[in-house]
Amino acid sequence: MSLVDSLTRRPLRLALGGLHRLLRAGWLVPRKRASGVHAVAVTPSSTIVLVKLRYAPGWRLPGGGRKEHEDAREAVLRELREEIGMTSHGEVQLVADLEESADFKRGTASLFIVRGVEYSPRWSWEVEAVTEAPIDGLPRSLPARTSRWLALVRPYL
Repeated sequence: MSLVDSLTRRPLRLALGGLHRLLRAGWLVPRKRASGVHAVAVTPSSTIVLVKLRYAPGWRLPGGGRKEHEDAREAVLRELREEIGMTSHGEVQLVADLEESADFKRGTASLFIVRGVEYSPRWSWEVEAVTEAPIDGLPRSLPARTSRWLALVRPYL
């Protein structure tokens, strides 16, 4: 870890965490439903790629919002390029469209398995760290939703 990274990591995490809490308060205002996508990104060595966001605790599946009129498959591939620096991939399989409620938002989350993912992480305002883990050796610091999604996907792996 570079000196610059070590000096900016904690303040950046605190600032982005505070901004996230502020935005969550604004989500109490009624708005239209949100659509999101998330990926179980499986590497050629059969490990799963997880991300640690600067504004939220625990290791999570890469993913995020889906733009209006954006195809879910294209959205999940875009999110993988943005969050982990995906450079190539194989098969993309939709596992489920789930009704979710997070941070006072309600909407649909499309859950995909993306196989053969190769990537090269780069610095990001949103993603603090990227790691790989075998499905039977996942970190303990997984949010409940991530654990639930991985349980849904397990039969397809």
